Amino acid sequence: MFVTTPTDQMLSEDMGRLFADPLGFVLYAYEWDKDPTLQLVELPKAYQQKYQCKYGPDQWAINLLEAIAIQVKHNDFDLKNAVDALQFATASGHGIGKSAITAWLVNWIMSTRPHSKGIVTANTYDQLHTKTWAEIAKWTRRCITRHWFKVSTSKGFMSMVHFESPESWRCDAQSCNDNNSEAFAGNHAATGTSFYIYDEASGISDRIWEVSQGGMTDGEPMMFVFGNPTKNSGRFFECFNKNKHRWTRFQVDSRHVQITNKAKIQEWVDDEGEDSDFIRVRVRGVFPRSGSTQFIDHERFREAVRRRISPDINDPVVLGVDVARYGDDESVIATRLGRSANVFPLRTYRKLSTVQLVARVAEWVRELKRAHGLTVDAIFVDGGGMGAGVVDQLMALNYQNIFDVQFQTKANDSRQYANKRAELFGNLREWLLIGSIPDDNELETQTTGIEYSYTLKHQILLERSEIMKGRGLSSPDRAVAIALTLAEPVAPKEVNMDHRPPSETVADWNPYAREGEPGHYAH
Repeated sequence: MFVTTPTDQMLSEDMGRLFADPLGFVLYAYEWDKDPTLQLVELPKAYQQKYQCKYGPDQWAINLLEAIAIQVKHNDFDLKNAVDALQFATASGHGIGKSAITAWLVNWIMSTRPHSKGIVTANTYDQLHTKTWAEIAKWTRRCITRHWFKVSTSKGFMSMVHFESPESWRCDAQSCNDNNSEAFAGNHAATGTSFYIYDEASGISDRIWEVSQGGMTDGEPMMFVFGNPTKNSGRFFECFNKNKHRWTRFQVDSRHVQITNKAKIQEWVDDEGEDSDFIRVRVRGVFPRSGSTQFIDHERFREAVRRRISPDINDPVVLGVDVARYGDDESVIATRLGRSANVFPLRTYRKLSTVQLVARVAEWVRELKRAHGLTVDAIFVDGGGMGAGVVDQLMALNYQNIFDVQFQTKANDSRQYANKRAELFGNLREWLLIGSIPDDNELETQTTGIEYSYTLKHQILLERSEIMKGRGLSSPDRAVAIALTLAEPVAPKEVNMDHRPPSETVADWNPYAREGEPGHYAH
């Protein structure tokens, strides 16, 4: 240890020296070699020699703390001019000590950065109160700077405040309920560090993530998110995928951590299999192939993005039109040529009247004919609510093969699907195995974000758009528009020479058949 019984002046000076050394702080602040309850992990020899300490954090935690130090030194915060945010995401298996490192980070920031302000949250209030904040309180009691702070642990009021500056130098536990989202907005510390720590981050809604960004604009902002990678959607998933360039990422296998029960983990592996979703999530710290309630998995979507299909002159041209119902929703026109939905980009609009949307559809139909020589074979419109007006107006303009799709009506395959909406996405899920789709981040989030359950008759039932929005996701307008193009089969032109409507196309043609399967249409 650096100093055994320092005065407050000496302690303050030491905290200043540890400003950019979180690992040094952790090994300095807690009595690793005196407290038997802390002596679970022996440090590598090089660290024992450097810090004169035999016990300490596991190797994964050392790696994380050292990576933080590198970025802090690079930013060189002068307590006045704002610097780039530090953003660290850690996905892991069970039992690696995530709550402990959460406490270490809180103690390090609060002890080395006067007038810093932090917020800690977890996926549920019970997790926050009984595990995350309880661990912070426990480690603060062990910390060499414990007499600087007052820690409250009562349910409904969990905070850590500096005795002399309780308003400007504090860390609070906040529920991640969307109704409490504004509590995450005003966390500013222009001369210190504004920081956020998420425990079990997969379960925290996108709304909380979005509001937290308001506290990442001044001072020396930091964000640390930890969790088991349980879902293939949401902001935690995006930290390791489309937004990975913005985050420093760690994935920790429980088997490589000294404090975990290796025998129990091996039992899990033997029972479930190395590449099962259970082992991927709970042991390896790898996102599942499909979320437990996720209807369309990320891997299936990405394969459809990568798939290259050359359109054919006989391919049916089908439009799907999703009509916005609320101010933030989009009206979307999707265009599918045979098995290709990525030849033309999605056409998205906000705040259009039904008259204006009909005009956009008519304009696109004319452009396809004039500029590309393509005749639209069918237009499927979400006819519920405001969509009814779009259907009526298109029919009044004498467009042929306009189809009103009612989501709550009976599915064609009513034994498998609870309603037409569930069947639409079932068609989309099957079609993604043979089709190609745009590389569109919002479309991907919408398509893979929707969850499902079963009715008492064991029919698939998808969550409503309102529920998705309550989880912090946007309404799946883009995904719906593409799914609408699959509402009914539309045969290739040479198969459907008499232009029969989709419901009357030849029985032996299968739009989902792969090459070599019955019903496959080869160009």
